[in-house]
Amino acid sequence: MAKFELKLPKMGESVAEATITTWLKEVGDTIELDDAVVEIATDKVDSEVPSEVEGVLVEKLFEVDDVVQVGQAIAIIEIEGEGAPDSSPEEVKVEVEQTPKEAVVLEAEMAGTTETISTGVTDFSTSDKFYSPLVKNIASTEGVSLPELESIPGTGKDGRVTKNDILQFVENRKNGKTEIKTSVQPTTPVVKEAQKPAKPVAVKAAPIVASGEDEIIEMTRMGKLIAHHMVESVQTSAHVQSFIEADVTNIWNWRKKVKADFIKREGENLTFTPIFMEAVAKAIKDFPMINISVSGDTIIKKKNINLGMAAALPDGNLIVPVIKNADQLNLVGMTKAVNDLAGRARNNALKPDDIQGGTYTVTNVGTFGSIMGTPIINQPQVAILALGAIRKVPAVIETPEGDFIGIRYKMFLSHSYDHRVVNGALGGQFVQRVKDYLEAFDVNREF
Repeated sequence: MAKFELKLPKMGESVAEATITTWLKEVGDTIELDDAVVEIATDKVDSEVPSEVEGVLVEKLFEVDDVVQVGQAIAIIEIEGEGAPDSSPEEVKVEVEQTPKEAVVLEAEMAGTTETISTGVTDFSTSDKFYSPLVKNIASTEGVSLPELESIPGTGKDGRVTKNDILQFVENRKNGKTEIKTSVQPTTPVVKEAQKPAKPVAVKAAPIVASGEDEIIEMTRMGKLIAHHMVESVQTSAHVQSFIEADVTNIWNWRKKVKADFIKREGENLTFTPIFMEAVAKAIKDFPMINISVSGDTIIKKKNINLGMAAALPDGNLIVPVIKNADQLNLVGMTKAVNDLAGRARNNALKPDDIQGGTYTVTNVGTFGSIMGTPIINQPQVAILALGAIRKVPAVIETPEGDFIGIRYKMFLSHSYDHRVVNGALGGQFVQRVKDYLEAFDVNREF
């Protein structure tokens, strides 16, 4: 018999570690190829780690709430045969080398996964203790200060603070049962504080009192993370909006004409989303400075056009899976990508890599009947487009014979952009170009 090391796989460029949340297999269990062995959580998404071999689980190297690094062995599986299959240590090494520490930190800061952005958020990196991204995000969301975090006795490996530890601390603090233990020396700290510039005093929100008839609902972990990222985005970017109305009558009529043949030939339902995504990708190629990120005083111009597509999860939260290299897809390829990501989002089957690397985001507020919206930028991107509901409205139609009133299908495009680096001209020209592509749609187009 041979032994195989099951390792934590790479989960995207900015993800360097994950937290064990649930073991799906126990020691002694038989494991089939591609069986899910363990559930993990990063600060972005929950996922499962499947087995690469068939065998028996003989050892679990980590417990629930332990933090594991990418490429680290998490379990031992006993398999038949003299030699264990190649677990690709060199491949893991190459992947880690391609993501040096400085790049991981930069990407994490841009993605809002660390606390080093100077927006009034506590900087947990100054602590001598190690805290996982999950623990730091919970601390930031719940307003736990660094002294409070350091006072929490950890029950994890090597005394690490686990998710349950910090959630218990937050619960105790709500009930007035916490006590911060700090050792303050009367002389030296005072001198140091006097040398530092005065910090702005945070204004606490007025407490909200719930009556006995009110229902108290605990936010989900993902809900808390989304709330944190949205607030952080507004604090980071100077949001400005441009609105424009597009006539999509040609698209409406063309889709109605071909959708039955499309599903028969391609086996895919043709929605409006891939058509809109195609127009956005074309417009980004025309205006590449909308496809950027900001890092301090520098601008990172993205080579690839990776379109994020806001999708609803079963619990009502939103997630943004990414269509990689969207400008290289034809309409059929775009349709397959959109349907695949939307379907897996609804079934909670997205993988961490599916939500990584987005450079521009599109959200369809029209799905819920809204005619327009003011979406919040998905950091570290600098712009986001909201698609309003398509409405049948009376409109003036210009012809060589004169103007007349006709029934047209129209929609509003709402473009939010970061005014630090995208001025009104670029923001307005970009959404105008998207409108032009939509209105110039060829009604005789073949698919």
